[in-house]
Amino acid sequence: MLAGGVAWLRQAAPRLLAQLAGDPQADRAVPPTGFTATLTLFTAGAMAFLAVFALALSLASGRLAEVWGSELAQSATLRITTEGEDGAAQVQTALRLLEQTPGVASARALTDEENRALLEPWLGPDLPVEALPIPRLVEVALEEEGFDAAGLRARLEAELPGAVLDDHTLWRAPLVEAAGRLRALGWLALLLIAGSTAAMITLAAQAALAANAQVIRVLRLVGAQDAYIAQAFVRRFTLRAAWGAAAGTFAGLAAVLLLPDAEPAGGFLTGLGFQGWGWLVPLLIPPLAAVTAFVATRSAALRMLRTQS
Repeated sequence: MLAGGVAWLRQAAPRLLAQLAGDPQADRAVPPTGFTATLTLFTAGAMAFLAVFALALSLASGRLAEVWGSELAQSATLRITTEGEDGAAQVQTALRLLEQTPGVASARALTDEENRALLEPWLGPDLPVEALPIPRLVEVALEEEGFDAAGLRARLEAELPGAVLDDHTLWRAPLVEAAGRLRALGWLALLLIAGSTAAMITLAAQAALAANAQVIRVLRLVGAQDAYIAQAFVRRFTLRAAWGAAAGTFAGLAAVLLLPDAEPAGGFLTGLGFQGWGWLVPLLIPPLAAVTAFVATRSAALRMLRTQS
């Protein structure tokens, strides 16, 4: 979708520049100030500000889907419920079975310190792990081709009845699907923002045309064509939208910079931002807003001029 927007902008840029480089004297038909100018600038700025966060949501959701889809697919967890002194022996038996399983790259038992760190966010830092009947956890790293989970469960049931294998299948797919839907909602929000911007700029252009009906009649009397008059509105409103969108974009980027840094403890909420080349993507918002304003204003101006003739 982003590539399509870039291609559309590349095709529309020559025509847009030609219109913007038109006759500045025709700007006298468009009021330089007033509520239409304020409405256009404010709308473009506010929508660009929102578009920055919609982009941040889409890109962050895409990263999240990739992480959940790749990392969780290459790992599994073995939970061993033990009591008494048999715990260490059962863990060693589980490690031996895992080493003999094709598709398992490595396996290791989590230490008491690691178990305490996992439970600390919920139960506090002073949890007596050694005195509690907490299951032993074994972290399993898988090879790319995967492993036979059903066969491993059958062997574990025969030799370690208290062991439970979790290959993340049940909850990995819903998480990836949720992240994908968040990304789709972000792109949908961008489309709604573009549509709202076009609608507001169209209303502002129509209001300016209606307010300058007398000036338009005079221009027609001296031989001005509708395309020449419309060009004045296109030029003025396109520049206003571009400047407003530029201000809103940089305000949005500044707000994103103030968000907390990505941390494992915070997960998705602290990773809602841009990374690497993603910081360049919002720079497309002002030219895309200018193209939107160009199309909306030109269509509205020509349509309204035809009704006034």
